[in-house]
Amino acid sequence: MMKFALAVALLAAPVLSSANCVGSGSYTYCTDNNGNSYNVQRIGNTTFVNGNNAANGSSWSQTSQTIGNTTFHNGTAANGNSWSGTSQQIGGTTFNSGVDSRGNYYSGSSYNYSPQIDSDDED
Repeated sequence: MMKFALAVALLAAPVLSSANCVGSGSYTYCTDNNGNSYNVQRIGNTTFVNGNNAANGSSWSQTSQTIGNTTFHNGTAANGNSWSGTSQQIGGTTFNSGVDSRGNYYSGSSYNYSPQIDSDDED
């Protein structure tokens, strides 16, 4: 679930082309070829992400906390508005819902296909 939280966090960031990252499992700092940067800090079941846009000086942030199969996301978009959402993993499906930084409700789901290899099928 933590990987999903990070994926959601990165969706809030500008698309990074050729990102260069340094750090460890609990702290990572990245920059792209345009000078944009973001850092990810993990403490227990909580992930903090902060990003900066070099071109216009804007910044954004997100905090995600996972409890059981549910991750709660809260953040501040580059426009200064707050947003929040929830991601819940049930079986192979992730259900997402929340309110974006413009006050619009969103919801959706995705199926996480993970093929299982049956050892009896191997020849």
